[in-house]
Amino acid sequence: MARDYSRTSRIADQLQRELAQLIQFEVKDPRLGMVTVSHVKVSKDLGFADVYITVLPLNGKDEAEAIVDSLKVLNNAAGFLRGELCRNVKLRVMPQLRFHFDETIERGRHLHHLIEAAIRKENQSSDNGTDEE
Repeated sequence: MARDYSRTSRIADQLQRELAQLIQFEVKDPRLGMVTVSHVKVSKDLGFADVYITVLPLNGKDEAEAIVDSLKVLNNAAGFLRGELCRNVKLRVMPQLRFHFDETIERGRHLHHLIEAAIRKENQSSDNGTDEE
């Protein structure tokens, strides 16, 4: 039962909460869009923390451009964010931060569109089949 929620999972949840606050209130870069920290995955040895984010583009930017700019800003600010995390989270070793774009939202949106298209096609074929009878 104690294995269900491991130490690395608890640390990842704490880092996710802290990073969301830090990115929102401390990182002041105009290239940064609205960033949501969707998931943090911490390695077993606490050497690295992979931070997965989603980005909502601001200022009329293209989504792909906003993602690239936000990842650049966050990877450049990783040292600052890690220092702030050291002050807020009491760990002997603070993991190195690596930021990645979370593609699961986009993948889910794509699958949703495919399912909707299949349902529309099925409905159209069943409508055509009942007209012939």
